[in-house]
Amino acid sequence: MAHLPVLLNPSIEALAIDDDATLIDGTYGRGGHAQAMLDRLGPNGRLLVIDRDPEAVEHAQAQFGNDPRVWIRHANFDEMSTLADALGWRGEVNGVLLDLGVSSPQLDQAGRGFSFMNDGPLDMRMDPHSGVSAAEWLAHVSERELAEVIKSYGEERRARRIARAIVAARQQHPIETTAQLANVIASVVSGRPGHHPATKTFQAIRIFINRELEALDRWLDTILPTLAPGARLAVISFHSLEDRRVKRAWQALAKPPAANRRWPTSETFTPQLKLIGRSIAASDEACQTNPRARSARLRVAEKLMEAA
Repeated sequence: MAHLPVLLNPSIEALAIDDDATLIDGTYGRGGHAQAMLDRLGPNGRLLVIDRDPEAVEHAQAQFGNDPRVWIRHANFDEMSTLADALGWRGEVNGVLLDLGVSSPQLDQAGRGFSFMNDGPLDMRMDPHSGVSAAEWLAHVSERELAEVIKSYGEERRARRIARAIVAARQQHPIETTAQLANVIASVVSGRPGHHPATKTFQAIRIFINRELEALDRWLDTILPTLAPGARLAVISFHSLEDRRVKRAWQALAKPPAANRRWPTSETFTPQLKLIGRSIAASDEACQTNPRARSARLRVAEKLMEAA
């Protein structure tokens, strides 16, 4: 399947890009959003693109390496503030886009091990040259920890049953391919119509292996000083664990805490963000064109002048 940027037009419109803006695409993927951002920039605009996947970085170099407006870095998006500081952009960035999760090329390449639709090595690493693969982790993880990961990151209510089956299966043969893992899961649980029973477990292991939620938390904690007053943040998430983190973090910066009768007086609250509208879902037409957009949600916030 060709790479189709999710929520492309809503996210680009939400950034309210001026032609001389300084922008960051924290999850380059295959450059659909980056290209749309560049289309809005004039000759004095600047764009930093980041990705932890070496293949994505190679694609960015081939696509935009000769564009003087573009800086390309092989890194995770939670390093964004450090990278911007190194460029001398602290407090100057006007817009940031994050498109979380995995890209279509990652899912479609069997060798990356993200999907059970095509059998391949059970890897799941965003950066194949860093960290431990899913197969290596599954070979040694305890049943208790495995169940907790599947429950917490996959929101899978049958986590204990699945973990027990995986541990039993690896005692017979190492689980080294996506088909092996999917078959073990399918042997003990059934999926809803149209949903493979391994979907949530694959999601959970991928999130854990890549420390995706920890990276999102670090980004949320560190991004504000990088932004200019009035800068826009746009985050596209694909499951509730990501979306809830973004929603709660931004609400805490935008709205005063709820009143507590035990504490009749409170410190003055100074908002640092303004929430821009409600979360946006992909249109029915977009979901028909790209089924992977069905779970996508876009949230947008703006840094307030008072937070400069």
